[in-house]
Amino acid sequence: MICRAQGYAHATAYRMWLRIRSENGQGTVEYVALILLIAGVLAGVIVAGRSLKGGGIAQTVVSKLKEAIDGVGGGSR
Repeated sequence: MICRAQGYAHATAYRMWLRIRSENGQGTVEYVALILLIAGVLAGVIVAGRSLKGGGIAQTVVSKLKEAIDGVGGGSR
C-alpha cells in the first residue's frame, strides 16, 4: 500500500516536471515579445518626432505605416 502511494506520488511529480520543462508555445511568447518591442520603438520614435518642429519624422512614420497597411489590405478604403 505504501509503495503504491509512493509510486503514484513519484509519477505525478514526474509528469508535472515534464509539463514545466515543455517548450510548447515558446515561439508564440517570443513573437509577441518581439512585436511589443517593435511597437515600443515605433512609439518612442513618434513621441520624439513630435518634439521636433513640424513633426516631420512622426508624419513620415505614420504615412509609411498607413501605406503599408493599405498595401496589405488591397487599399479597399
